[in-house]
Amino acid sequence: MKILQIINSFATGGAEKLLLETLPSYREKGIEMDILLLNGNEYPFMTELIKLDCCTVFSLGSGSVYNPIHIFRIIPYLKKYDIVHVHLFPAQYWVVLAKIISFSKVKLLFTEHNTSNRRMNNRWFQFCDKIIYSFFDNVVCISLEVKQVLERHLANNNGLKVINNGVNLNVILKTNPYNKNEFHNEISSTDKILIQIAGFREQKDQSTLIEALLYLPIDVKILLVGDGVLRKECEALVEQLQLEKRVLFLGLRMDVPQLLKTADIIVLSSKYEGLSLSSIEGMASGKPFVASDVPGLSDIVGGAGVLFECGNAKELATKILALLDNKTYYDSVVSACLEKAQQYDSQIMIQKHIALYKSVYEN
Repeated sequence: MKILQIINSFATGGAEKLLLETLPSYREKGIEMDILLLNGNEYPFMTELIKLDCCTVFSLGSGSVYNPIHIFRIIPYLKKYDIVHVHLFPAQYWVVLAKIISFSKVKLLFTEHNTSNRRMNNRWFQFCDKIIYSFFDNVVCISLEVKQVLERHLANNNGLKVINNGVNLNVILKTNPYNKNEFHNEISSTDKILIQIAGFREQKDQSTLIEALLYLPIDVKILLVGDGVLRKECEALVEQLQLEKRVLFLGLRMDVPQLLKTADIIVLSSKYEGLSLSSIEGMASGKPFVASDVPGLSDIVGGAGVLFECGNAKELATKILALLDNKTYYDSVVSACLEKAQQYDSQIMIQKHIALYKSVYEN
């Protein structure tokens, strides 16, 4: 059984990180698995994957992932594998069209990573999605919420399977924090650190977290990890609010576990999610996790971490202060988060994926 994973690129993102962390485990379990990138630019995740030497990495070049020429470039790869597992748009469209044009018999799987996307609000794309999704033997939904959204969007649930995302909990649990006063010259050992790990795009809403600082003591500071199209906009907001010494932009980092352990509180202010790896890592870090009360986060975080109204910076600040001012409450949230995180060990996810691969291959 030979499996090919196809994704747009290996830029920063939850789907990309999921593959980076799990590809070595599939190989260890005897599954022959490679990866094809529509854009093979050497982002940090890409560099790390090559270092792991756990699979063959194919690239269709360094141009736009939206170039329809990719349809024809994908065709030769469909002939070499038994199963093609696709992630993200537009890769999912290009792979299906490549299969149609080539009359390939390869089995197709797709993982839906989000509870929302712009196509869902476009009637033309709603029609196209129903056709495209029908060509996948199974669609993996990373949470029950994602499955429910797709059922409404596609008006059926044929082939929809829920397999929760997971992370390598052992890596996080065994990681040691940085020393605060040695970590950055703008941070002292007495400062309280908030951290958000997310790409800078509209979905992640870093601006709400930045604005929350206006309602928090001066010794509370923020680490923003990631990059993206809205980073400059967030930097401009920080300058406008005169928070330059309290908000640190760290860019893309490969030491996320250490950063999480160094922080006092982990925050995710997204407008929606699928099943965010950052939320699982945050809950497993031994620190309280605070998230917006939105699809893809409320079900995961509820009953463990702390939820606040999406976009409400003042309420977010109030929730953060409650944690910082009450150690008993702080510790109880940590304990609940750690317990909840155990449900999302990547080894559980990998075993379920392997069972699905075998089922699809044998049918």
